[in-house]
Amino acid sequence: MSAEVFRRATEQITRLCGEPRDLVSLWQESSEILARAVPHYWTPCFYTLDPASLLMTSHYHRGLAEFPGDWLVSEYYADDVNQLATVARSASGIATLHEATGGEPGRSPRWHRNMTMGGDQELVARLRTRSGEVWGALGLYREPRTPLFSADEQSFVRSVTPLLAEAARAALLLGQAQQPDSADSPGLLVLDRHCAVESTTPGVARRLEELPDGDWAAGRLPSSVLALAGRTLRAAEHPDGGDLVTVVRVLSRTGAWVVLHGACLNSTGDRRIAVIIEPAGPGRLYPLLMSAYGLTEREKDVTRLVLQGASTSRIAAELVLSAHTVQQHLKGIFEKTGVRSRRDLVGKVFFAHYEPRLRDNERRAADGRPLRGEPWLPASS
Repeated sequence: MSAEVFRRATEQITRLCGEPRDLVSLWQESSEILARAVPHYWTPCFYTLDPASLLMTSHYHRGLAEFPGDWLVSEYYADDVNQLATVARSASGIATLHEATGGEPGRSPRWHRNMTMGGDQELVARLRTRSGEVWGALGLYREPRTPLFSADEQSFVRSVTPLLAEAARAALLLGQAQQPDSADSPGLLVLDRHCAVESTTPGVARRLEELPDGDWAAGRLPSSVLALAGRTLRAAEHPDGGDLVTVVRVLSRTGAWVVLHGACLNSTGDRRIAVIIEPAGPGRLYPLLMSAYGLTEREKDVTRLVLQGASTSRIAAELVLSAHTVQQHLKGIFEKTGVRSRRDLVGKVFFAHYEPRLRDNERRAADGRPLRGEPWLPASS
């Protein structure tokens, strides 16, 4: 493909990702653009990953309504290359099956699975925002006897993945805010271009009252919300100047950190600003690990990094612990969760708390409901 084709595709994806929409629509519309820039077999595979654990929360592949169960077992229990978490934490954030196997893809169980559906080549790219959070992954495939994915094609895919990551994050947050399913779901505040309040979801007033220098009863928004709205409008008017979804962390009056996300909505023909308010932190992962297994705070930190595929040395460095202390924590974690190895821990957490979410999201996609990006909790719906 020529540089002009890649340039036009980048502009189209930038425009597409500039306005939040539901996740399935985002995947469908981006598929058409990707096909013109990087020819591939059938349709792309899109995944969402929990940024806290890098475990899969949804899979969307037009024509494949249900992800095969044995493929999930291989993803989280088998020795293989090109696995999602491996690519997600890699330096480049992109890999092909042919390169990962040294040009001998037949050595990979993954290749044999792909070939049952006609996919000889596989390219996997992480969807990571500019702030460093991985929200998903993209898989592209090619049938036998077609050219390998070129360096230029891989460079193009790598260049647009931050845009798709920002858009995926916005879609998940908006879906959760518009149809909340728990008390800790994000809140949504919609402002017009003059920062007048158009609508809110339940609970937003309470969240706003916790932010400094605002007075909801008097109709005065916190300065952090107004500043975010201004940045969001500017980002929409100058999409090449920064993130499509603006983000700010604010220390609330209760001493807890809160994250504000801003994005522009253009459905009425006039720009409106969606402000999403959510608690900072590792989402539902830590409460899940506490309620399900009774892990301590430090054990939860270690488990999070194990789920991401971190080595003992990396865990020790990130948590400022000795390797011996990490091993002692792992021993306690294994005892509490009833497993005997790191791989068993990853598999147990995935199949107990993430596979149900993935299946729930398959039903949601079929029913036209918003997809969810966090692990399954008994109270979720």
